[in-house]
Amino acid sequence: MELLSTSLVDWSRAQFALTAMYHWLFVPLTPGLGVIQAILETIYVKTGKEEWKKAAKFWMTIFGINFAIGVATGIILEFQFGTNWSNYSYFVGDIFGAPLAIEGIVAFFMEATFISIMFFGWNKVSKGVHLAATWLTITGATLSALWILVANAWMQLPIGMEFNPLTARNEMVDFWAIISSPVAINKFFHAVISGWIQGSLFVIGISAWYILKKREIDFAKKSIRIAAIFGTISTVLIIATGHGSAQQVSYHQPMKLAVMEGLYEGQEGAPLIAMGIVNPKKESYKDDKEGVIMAMRLPKMLSWIAFGDADHYVPGIRNIIEGGYTKPDGTVALSFEEKQKMGQTAQIALSNFKKAEAAKDTAAMAEHKAVLDANYKNFGYGYLTSPEQSIPNVPLVFYSFHLMVILGGAFLLIFIVAMYMEWKDMLSKYNWLLWIFILFIPLGYLAGQLGWIVAEVGRQPWTIQDILPVQAAISGLQTSSVVITFVLFAVLFTGLLIAEIGIMVKQIKKGPKIENQLSETKDSVR
Repeated sequence: MELLSTSLVDWSRAQFALTAMYHWLFVPLTPGLGVIQAILETIYVKTGKEEWKKAAKFWMTIFGINFAIGVATGIILEFQFGTNWSNYSYFVGDIFGAPLAIEGIVAFFMEATFISIMFFGWNKVSKGVHLAATWLTITGATLSALWILVANAWMQLPIGMEFNPLTARNEMVDFWAIISSPVAINKFFHAVISGWIQGSLFVIGISAWYILKKREIDFAKKSIRIAAIFGTISTVLIIATGHGSAQQVSYHQPMKLAVMEGLYEGQEGAPLIAMGIVNPKKESYKDDKEGVIMAMRLPKMLSWIAFGDADHYVPGIRNIIEGGYTKPDGTVALSFEEKQKMGQTAQIALSNFKKAEAAKDTAAMAEHKAVLDANYKNFGYGYLTSPEQSIPNVPLVFYSFHLMVILGGAFLLIFIVAMYMEWKDMLSKYNWLLWIFILFIPLGYLAGQLGWIVAEVGRQPWTIQDILPVQAAISGLQTSSVVITFVLFAVLFTGLLIAEIGIMVKQIKKGPKIENQLSETKDSVR
């Protein structure tokens, strides 16, 4: 694979990041709002009370607006694997393409089948059938996330595959290992639950606006009650999945963990940094300057969170580059130079294998394949020229991670406060608190974006961990072409975002009462 210019790599990364970040502005609301509307409809079916139906129909409308635009941005995101990342698609397409195909075949067909019943079947099917269609639509949307996150998790932990030197492609050998990967399972639940939290914050914030406007008070209180309970449960669950994520990262991506904590020098009983500032004077992983200054450290917490042992050794950035420490599996960590040599050896072996294949020398082919197989796990290091290339952006990942954690704690507090205030019927007494509920809507989106920055920037320079760096994964395009499409996508997605916000604001201003009255009018005419 030919290495291309730095500017082309940067612009290709920027374009994919732009598309992914815009996509994640639309996606997180879908699973959370979907579950809340389904819960509201379930209560309606159980109680027969029209006010619960009214609430369910209103949030279903908002769900539909967001769902449609989320699908559009997702399709463009997937096309970029073929246009901007063709080397990546060729190298791992046999594996990466499978979960994306399943997403299209299963999840989208499932959603398409039941979403029409959910939106247009209120007076055409029984309550039970309609409720089933609602839950199945939400299930389909969640399954979409499952297969996408399985694909992403495989990029973080490439398992269940073998490299075929005849085709120079990675091929799937164990489908179940890929979908049952601990990284995939944990990533799926963590991402979906973050969407539940976003949906809960959205419902609470919009409902608070109605209370401020002294409109639809009963509807708003009921919505806040359900969203606050659901949000509280979701936040507790995301703490558990976050802990699981930290453990998976510590075992499979130690550099990401070190960067998340700004840890340059490994230690036993490593502390967890609650707050701190990345030292701007830290110029190299080799110097003696402290990585994080003015830090509030929780003794031994990082060791415990990462390995379940308060005294466990956690390697820092310098240790990971220099190697020599004992890994959790009992093996000794290789240095960057050793991994680089293995990568170069694997690449040379692949080249020699292809030459032997052309000469029909089966004995030489077998010999070179053995060398390739022995060194393949560090194949991507052969593309890197310096240890610094293996270090992600420390300030960006560090601050993103810690701000995300702080916001998670704030969300839990907000949900508990909202639940208590609704229970005591005190929501209408504190306008300043209602404004806080509203202001937390964008903070939910921010937390989601920060989480993906940690996940994706934290594993740089890799598209496939240890196997394929970004500079070897992109297409051989003109940089100017990528710049032009970057600008076009930026304009298009910004327009979609403005349109979605405008449509949702218009619908929110109309409110559930108008929608319900129209429905009642149609029913009376019938």
